[in-house]
Amino acid sequence: MPPYVSETFTAEEAAILRRYVTNLDRPVFALVNLPEVVKGALFARYSRSSKSLRRLFLDEFVGDLDVSGDVTVDATVGLHRAQELYRRVFLEYGDDSVAQLGGVHLACEQSSNLLTKVLERSRLMSYLEQSTRYIGYDSRLATGHYRYYRPPEILDSSLGARYVGDMDRMFDTYADLLPRVQAWVATHHPRDPADSDFVHRQAVRAKALDAVRGLLPSAALSNVGVYGTGQSYELLLVHMRTHPLPEARQYAELMLEELRKVIPSFLERVDRPDRGGEWSTYLASTREAMTRTTADLWPDAAGGALLPSVSNEVEPTAVSGVTLLDFDPDGEDKVVAAACFPSTSLPEPEILRRVRALGADDRVQILKTYVGDRRNRRHRPGRAFERTGYRFEIVSDYGAFRDLQRHRMLTAEWQELTTGLGWESSEVVEEAGLLGPYTESLARSKELHAALLTHFPAQAAYAVALAFRIRFVLQMNAREAMHVIELRSGPQGHPAYRRIAQQLHRAIDQTAGHHAIAAAMAYVDHQDVTLERLGAERRAEARRSVSGAGGQTGNPQLSDQG
Repeated sequence: MPPYVSETFTAEEAAILRRYVTNLDRPVFALVNLPEVVKGALFARYSRSSKSLRRLFLDEFVGDLDVSGDVTVDATVGLHRAQELYRRVFLEYGDDSVAQLGGVHLACEQSSNLLTKVLERSRLMSYLEQSTRYIGYDSRLATGHYRYYRPPEILDSSLGARYVGDMDRMFDTYADLLPRVQAWVATHHPRDPADSDFVHRQAVRAKALDAVRGLLPSAALSNVGVYGTGQSYELLLVHMRTHPLPEARQYAELMLEELRKVIPSFLERVDRPDRGGEWSTYLASTREAMTRTTADLWPDAAGGALLPSVSNEVEPTAVSGVTLLDFDPDGEDKVVAAACFPSTSLPEPEILRRVRALGADDRVQILKTYVGDRRNRRHRPGRAFERTGYRFEIVSDYGAFRDLQRHRMLTAEWQELTTGLGWESSEVVEEAGLLGPYTESLARSKELHAALLTHFPAQAAYAVALAFRIRFVLQMNAREAMHVIELRSGPQGHPAYRRIAQQLHRAIDQTAGHHAIAAAMAYVDHQDVTLERLGAERRAEARRSVSGAGGQTGNPQLSDQG
């Protein structure tokens, strides 16, 4: 097993934790015997804290729980009868839907930023990931190590010393630049007299973290809170057990062991050779066959063929940005027809014929009526907006991709993470006069990636910093596009994905010509923002003041998602 860092607890702390987590010393564990609202709040706080979930629970949550009656609670009570019932219903009658009725909150800690993308791929699960936008990576673990994944197979090789040395130097650069960038931001964005010192400090630190996060390698560790049903965990584990990345395969076994302590019956098929085994083999064989086929057809375009050089030169088509690849020219009329469908007795083809006979103003008015008076971005129109869709190709830095990939209802596919598409520089770092050490660190990332690529092709991406570009596609219907674009263009968001969201909106409006659909996205923000988190921190402080928490107490990190 990889050398995960175990926490230490006092005897009293351990006695409390044993009632609520399935183990005390492993990076994967499930939450048990807690109200659902507590689990949700714990995961929400988790995403903005540098603490482990167990430590966070002890420090900030256990004091609000009445644990006096929990001493005899055992998560296995009733488990035997539940297993027998499940076997009778599921194995005898084959009703897969039964596995949708049991869910688990699972903490997945010390996961690399490559593994988090594997964990967060399922559409049917919910995630909260520790954010590089709010948590600094300049501190070290209790072992004295920086927070990055150390693959045993690399450490045991001739490249092990170089891997550790180069990673440490990348983290050294990050730790050196963070306070210098933060000081520069504070000087160039002075505090408004109406703001408290706390609000200004929070906003300044957030901008500095945004500016330097591109230096972090993809090996940087993260914590992910996952909630899913037995069926969704089964699907995820089947994929992970044959994933090319050894970390994913090893982590799948840790997850399976903990999940079987809570919902064992729902996961009986995962490692059965004739069920989950065959499924995993099918997935692995088709993936490998496609890799061979495309490599034979187009050797120059095989995955990983864009080998790195020390310079920041990129192929001409690799400029960051958004391209609308596919859309339906009649999509807007089809949305209007779908909006009318529930209110008429006509078949949809006839409604569409009549819609096309209307004037442009009438069609726009129908859509305006269907959208209604939206008071905030959470007021989204109905499923008629799912009648048309868009497929975009995006080239962006890996950091922005990580944030966009988490949207579960759209289709996301991405190419291998390499250094061949170049990197995104940081405007703030450049303006602060610190571009020299920034680019030196990224050059080190490229060289380490190149050194790893021959012997460890799957693991080489650990060396790739978040500033490097990746090419991916997002496919979504208009309803999901409204959600993604309005959320990710918000002023509190990272500048990299804000630009992408704004380009997505312009492409729907100007390239697709779906002006009414674009206009319905009334909460898209196209403004330039200098201190992104300032507005969110002001609102958070106002809420704390109203609730009586005061200006600098409570949980400031639970303000708005960025």
